[in-house]
Amino acid sequence: MARDVLSIARVLGGELIGDAVANATPVDAAIRLDEFSVVGHPGFATLVVAAAEPAVDALSAGGPRVDALRGAVIVTHGASRALRRAVEAAGVTAIIGATAVDTVLHPLLVALLATDQAAEDRLVTTGTKVLTQVARRGGVSAVIAELARRIDGWAVLLDPHGHVISTAGAGGLHVKDAVAVAFNRPVRVRHPGLQVHAVGIGEDLSAYLVISSREGSMSRGRDLASQAAALLDLILRTHDRTTTERLGREVMIGTLLDGGPPAAALLRRWGVHEASLTGFAVTARSKSVDLERLVTRWLDELGSAHLITEEAGHLLGFLRDDRVDELVRRVDDFTADARTPLRLGLGSPATSDALARTAAEARQALDLAVTDGRAVSRYRALPTVALVLDRLDAGDGARLAQVLDALRGDDGEHGELTRTLRVYLAEHGSWGIAADQLGVHRQTLANRVHRIEELTGLSMGSPDDRTAAWLALRALER
Repeated sequence: MARDVLSIARVLGGELIGDAVANATPVDAAIRLDEFSVVGHPGFATLVVAAAEPAVDALSAGGPRVDALRGAVIVTHGASRALRRAVEAAGVTAIIGATAVDTVLHPLLVALLATDQAAEDRLVTTGTKVLTQVARRGGVSAVIAELARRIDGWAVLLDPHGHVISTAGAGGLHVKDAVAVAFNRPVRVRHPGLQVHAVGIGEDLSAYLVISSREGSMSRGRDLASQAAALLDLILRTHDRTTTERLGREVMIGTLLDGGPPAAALLRRWGVHEASLTGFAVTARSKSVDLERLVTRWLDELGSAHLITEEAGHLLGFLRDDRVDELVRRVDDFTADARTPLRLGLGSPATSDALARTAAEARQALDLAVTDGRAVSRYRALPTVALVLDRLDAGDGARLAQVLDALRGDDGEHGELTRTLRVYLAEHGSWGIAADQLGVHRQTLANRVHRIEELTGLSMGSPDDRTAAWLALRALER
């Protein structure tokens, strides 16, 4: 973390006097008095090292040199009354009475600042390596998410027309501010510390990256964002064939879920001739796992077609009934060997023209696996929630779901608050994990949960109310 004026005074054991330069101003350099002429950067403080008598002479001389010194911080071992009077009369800031003697004060400060800069550089280098790795695994969205985490803030990626490409952290809440600063629009911006980084140059401009950081080091955030912008430029300009493949699978899985003769015909063209298939849903508790690549390799080993697609937070797919136990074994082995928990939900077999049911069962089984912290959950083995819901008729299910009607938006649809409640309950009320899953700050999550309690009249501190909320969420899916 970059040193500021106050931290320098504490390290030197000196007394900080004068207020021409704010205590929190970051320090960029330390030079001797006879070498000083101007402050290099108005946003940073320059430390001017001098013995007490030369410092008094320089401050008493007046003129442009004293004006320049008002933007710097004088550092000296001495602490005489004459020095104090000179500092006060000139209106400058000084650190006096440093424990180090004048002969070693300058080299000490140079070494201190160099050490801090080296640490900053190492953090930027490490961050750049990680950004490159996640870019290979997850593309644009993964880079934006990792950048927001490393700068302890939020990030928004806009296309050249101001439309959102991706957001992370609380970026989704500050899109208007991001657009305003990126396009210099006359809109009040609530975050004066926003940074804008162009992705591409001139006519090749492909996007704008806007960040806001709570980090103490603005330069680190700027350097990381600059590296991220370069990575994003490469990603946005590279034709990713896997993206085309994913989109194709997504459309085909949609056809399978619609069911009927078109679904059965598509499966035959896909090389799948089984009369029934089993739906599965799998998720990883760590972003370091390339889930799609992992499951694709397993399907190749099992001799199965790639009947998979990405959904919100998990992978949905279909598998031959006689290959299900092999998939379970691989999930168990991976979780044990890699110590990275996977969660697998399995539906019951369904005919190839009616796969929507087994898909819904797999999602519900996955929810239970996540909630209970178990590696594998089978829908047929669910003795509680599924059993209760299966015994309800349509009217009872609708009345149960009405518990959450107050969370509907102006358009009458369930949205952000309902999703927040689902993730919060699925993660056993763990604020940290739930906030990470939602991509928001813990305080934002707490505010949403309090709002949910106000609207529904439920208390998340009550086991009965949490159960009612979970049953209502499950009823909404049916």
